[in-house]
Amino acid sequence: MDRRALFRGGLLVTAGAAIGAAAATIPRVWPRNHLPFDGGYAPAADRVDDYDVQGRITATWHVETSEPVVAFTFDDGPGPKWTSEVLDALDHYQVPATFFLVGQNVAAHGDLLRGRLDRHEVGNHTWSHPDLATMDAPAVGKQLARAHDTIQAVTGRAPKLFRPPYGHIGGSTLMAADKAGYSLVLWSRKMNEDKYVQDPPGQAQDIVEHARPGQIILAHDVGPANRYVALSQLGAMFTGLRQRGFRFVTVSELIALGRPASDAG
Repeated sequence: MDRRALFRGGLLVTAGAAIGAAAATIPRVWPRNHLPFDGGYAPAADRVDDYDVQGRITATWHVETSEPVVAFTFDDGPGPKWTSEVLDALDHYQVPATFFLVGQNVAAHGDLLRGRLDRHEVGNHTWSHPDLATMDAPAVGKQLARAHDTIQAVTGRAPKLFRPPYGHIGGSTLMAADKAGYSLVLWSRKMNEDKYVQDPPGQAQDIVEHARPGQIILAHDVGPANRYVALSQLGAMFTGLRQRGFRFVTVSELIALGRPASDAG
């Protein structure tokens, strides 16, 4: 056999092996079973033109501010077990809060809110609390619109803030919320009731000691029994935070104080 042919063949084998090894380390641009590029619930750039996306939506986890302020938020209500007790505590300690309301709960228990929202703010938490990250934009839009209309009819207020259930956000969620003119609100601190089931005062201590200026704090006034661990300690939280020099605002008031931060704190 010609020596030059062997040499050329060796180069080809070596080069082929190198290419194969490199290919094995390069991630696939289109991994198998990826979500569809167009359509479905994932894309935030699908049908932008004909879906009338405005491009003005913001997302807030906390707010960068030097002022010692925090915003308490309560999700999933109203409900007959705890909403009134939460409102009583807020009244007693003169604390404003933001309630992210579920539309079907407002329809069923709206009387719990009437006349009790003077210092508080309402936000949209969808009609029936589905996982919006698995829904397309029209379906998300229906959830937001039905809840919006119900909240406005019962409370006399048109919500401007929106919190997705579970904090799950698909591209369709952003599109629908933007089209509806909402600002998206998440949180940077939440109650950890499971950790303090046997030590409710520990939950209050945790919130008080770890509070930072500009935090949005998440609690729930509807749900499983363990959530009462946090609700039973609201007075201790308010008192402890005031002793640290904090004051309380609604989410909209908090956003107005500073620049919305783009990462959780």
